[in-house]
Amino acid sequence: MLGGLALLAGLALLHNAGAKTVHGSFDSALAWHSRGQHIVTFLFHGDQAVLCVRITNVAAAAGKDATLYLYQNEQWLKMHGSMEEYSCTEKLSLAQVLIPLNQTEYNYTLPQIVYPKAWYAIYADKYTCLMSYEDPKSDDITYEVTLLNPDAAGNPFDHFGADESGLHEFYFLLVLVYFVAACIYIQALWQTIKKGGPMHTVLKVLSIALLLQAVSALANYIHFSRYARDGKGVPFIGSFAELCDIASEVQMLYLLLSLCMGWTLSRMKKSQSKPLQWDSTPTSTGFAVVAVTAQVILLVWEQFEENEHHSFHAHLSLAGTLLIALKICLAMSLAFGLYQIISLERSTMKRQFYITFSKGCFLWFLCHPCFVVISYLFKEYQREKVITVGVVLSQSLSMVILYRLFLSHSLYWEVSSLSSVTLPLTVSSGHRSRYYS
Repeated sequence: MLGGLALLAGLALLHNAGAKTVHGSFDSALAWHSRGQHIVTFLFHGDQAVLCVRITNVAAAAGKDATLYLYQNEQWLKMHGSMEEYSCTEKLSLAQVLIPLNQTEYNYTLPQIVYPKAWYAIYADKYTCLMSYEDPKSDDITYEVTLLNPDAAGNPFDHFGADESGLHEFYFLLVLVYFVAACIYIQALWQTIKKGGPMHTVLKVLSIALLLQAVSALANYIHFSRYARDGKGVPFIGSFAELCDIASEVQMLYLLLSLCMGWTLSRMKKSQSKPLQWDSTPTSTGFAVVAVTAQVILLVWEQFEENEHHSFHAHLSLAGTLLIALKICLAMSLAFGLYQIISLERSTMKRQFYITFSKGCFLWFLCHPCFVVISYLFKEYQREKVITVGVVLSQSLSMVILYRLFLSHSLYWEVSSLSSVTLPLTVSSGHRSRYYS
């Protein structure tokens, strides 16, 4: 069921194909209806930033007086904040740059931009501001718009906007860390999981969630590597990365809620079952499934409202706001349940286990809301990067905390109360100092 929900979320991502080399057709009817057809928005920075336009059917474009209008972010927001104050012709006259589309290719070099600014490219022609639309009945005009920022050498070869610069390098380092960690720990972890025991399901679900995060990082790196070359990337790979992030969140949410609810119910029933065993009662399972379903619905909704390939968005749409509220509510619910468990626990070692588990839970659930708040200390174009990098690193740290907790020899011995039998998660003494120090 959880896999099906994640697949449903993935289908919603296929419409998102954000790229900075954009293709399409200039539509006179759409331009008339919207008083200008929005083509693309891009954050230019530095000196020698370039916008390149290539079109087909130059004769049709010239007959329509086809023009590309460029607006800076401040002017665009001011104009749209008071739409009724400006007529169609006044809106077009406020554009900072006009590019007449009367030749096959046109390269425009923007003036030096001290601070990164968003520029909006809008198409309009002689039919756009008419009182009633007249069908020109001319052939389609297809276009390709390429947007380039200066690279480190000052040459206009960088396809990344100011809001995306640095993400390619970040995902490269993240993939490298995952690869090195896998080379070091994969054998011991695999042997531990193969031994089974009461922690088998927990470790397996945690490992799947971590694997999904690693695959997401690799997919993002592949997407951005291609994007760096052509400004398009591989939209399907970008969507697949978001799908992996969603599936990982689903796995972790189900794991943490099931464990916490299971322990809480065991306390309420004064059950003598082992506190680390996976609870499978209808109550805990139902609560976890409802929470997971709500999260997936909000994630799918949010993806429909966003246009970029990022799993954690700075734009607080209604779906994004509800998703953050859900995470805060879940964190508060877990805090209430874990507080009851910790306050009633008399064993110092068990209490320490639950406290460490709480840290991992709260870091996982609250990192996204916290970084959304922190991002408002930065400029608008930096917020997406701050949230993405902060949440990815925080969730990875949360998984490390939970792994160390569940694999700890001493904590497992005390909490599971199985000291009289062979521990299913024990490793040889030769490995103990290496992996559990």
